[in-house]
Amino acid sequence: MRPTSEPIVVPITEYVVKVASRCNLACDYCYVYEMADQSWRTRPHFPAGETVAATAQRIGEHMRTHGLDTVSVALHGGEPLLAGPERVAGVVTAIRQACPGGSTIDARVQTNGVLLDEPMLTVLRAHGIRVGVSVDGNRAHHDRHRRDHAGQGSWDGTARALRLLRDNPDLYSGLLCVIDLANDPVEVYEALLEFAPPVVDFLLPQASWPAPPPRHGEPAPYADWLTAVFDRWYDAPLRETGVRLFEEIIHLLLGRQSTSDQVGLSPVAYLVVDTDGSFQQADMLKSTAHGQPETGFTVFDHTVDTVLTHPDIRARQAGIASLADECRRCALVRVCGGGNYTHRFGADRGFSHPSVYCPDLARLIEHVAGRVRSDLAVRLAR
Repeated sequence: MRPTSEPIVVPITEYVVKVASRCNLACDYCYVYEMADQSWRTRPHFPAGETVAATAQRIGEHMRTHGLDTVSVALHGGEPLLAGPERVAGVVTAIRQACPGGSTIDARVQTNGVLLDEPMLTVLRAHGIRVGVSVDGNRAHHDRHRRDHAGQGSWDGTARALRLLRDNPDLYSGLLCVIDLANDPVEVYEALLEFAPPVVDFLLPQASWPAPPPRHGEPAPYADWLTAVFDRWYDAPLRETGVRLFEEIIHLLLGRQSTSDQVGLSPVAYLVVDTDGSFQQADMLKSTAHGQPETGFTVFDHTVDTVLTHPDIRARQAGIASLADECRRCALVRVCGGGNYTHRFGADRGFSHPSVYCPDLARLIEHVAGRVRSDLAVRLAR
């Protein structure tokens, strides 16, 4: 972590609220259950009523302090739908009641989809809660990693949920897909398109310098995978869906700000609240070391502004000042932003490394820039 000359405070506008600390699946790449941090074992299965009330109070308090009229609340787990429709709806209701009158709470739930059915969707609709689903392509792609505790694939349940959301597009927030180099990239993308997602988020596998991703050391295999998807997406005669990573890179190339922590230098403006009421940093940090996401603060004893004093959170709000020297010298830094914070971790310098995916990010950004530059040149020449 590179120290900053003065505190930078960016209000929190997104909260990841854990409504379950257990999961009905046992995905082999899960950073919550399968990697370095095992704190889930001691967390309550579900948040108690007083935890929900205190969480809601802290969110409302922070909105009033900073004059915020909109925040996002993502209900996570584990598998959040294990909490049941009443508990899920109750969390969102409590937060809305604690927030300033006239404010907007953009609520969504991120699920594996297996427990999503018509009755659950009816409750979610009644409370204005949109749904995102994690899915890795077609049956073969998906079931390679996303299995239940008995070792059975989860594709049937997930596909059922996706068909339900396809028929209810107003509640459909999008898809998360973890990249697996064993899968054909265009085949994965087109399998996802069958469910008409409004947006797709492709995620690089959780990795760091001590635990590098598969095929690390090859020139740029993840860039090859992603550029194949980019060309298929970009060359489509009509827009089929949004792809968040590609759109973020294009926005950054055009001088705009990022809204994702995968790329760009925008300050991180989200916090996690676990089922015990502890404030935490990004869940993905669980992949690096036990206890890494912890802040030592809780909703019972600390305001959100107090959490913002944590040195790691200050570092993540410091933009270019917190990056490795190699990154700060790079011509692509304002687009790449050092990549995902977790992917910078090394045993010697903590998070002050370039991303373990540095060559992939560079090649992907250069490819996207080349395509966009070429199109702009043609349009300007007309």
